[in-house]
Amino acid sequence: MRLAASLANDWPSNRDGIEQRTRDVGMTMPFPRLASDYAQTRCVVDDWLDIVDAPSEPERAMLLNLQMARASAYPRLVDHDGEGWHLHYRDDGQSMPQVLRSVICVGTALHLTTRGMHRLRRCEAAPCGHVVVDVTRNGRQRFCSVRCANRAAVRRHRERQA
Repeated sequence: MRLAASLANDWPSNRDGIEQRTRDVGMTMPFPRLASDYAQTRCVVDDWLDIVDAPSEPERAMLLNLQMARASAYPRLVDHDGEGWHLHYRDDGQSMPQVLRSVICVGTALHLTTRGMHRLRRCEAAPCGHVVVDVTRNGRQRFCSVRCANRAAVRRHRERQA
């Protein structure tokens, strides 16, 4: 989910930027290079943002289920890089957008079912609107950054003073 939020909050300018983000979060598998990767990955992120912005938990679950069905990859154990066994949510030879749809959807489903359906939202500091993946202990993260939290606190203080 952090990869999805990173892409949603700061969209890379090219395909290489997307692939670098996958490396930054620890994805090591090579992706076949297709001319449509950039545009199709943008569609994957936009579909995920529909899940983020769902108005209710049942609608969020329905949208996430639809995306997982579209991913249509099966999880499997692999040890392709000698680093030890781990799970892949992709079939061999899948494109970068297909792999990201699988990984993002499964990661989102695991996060929401283990931590709570409310732990995915937009930052409450207007006009920010970045995605917030709530990983706090108490499940009350409202802002995407300390900067946005401080900005909201200053705005509330000024409103009280007025």
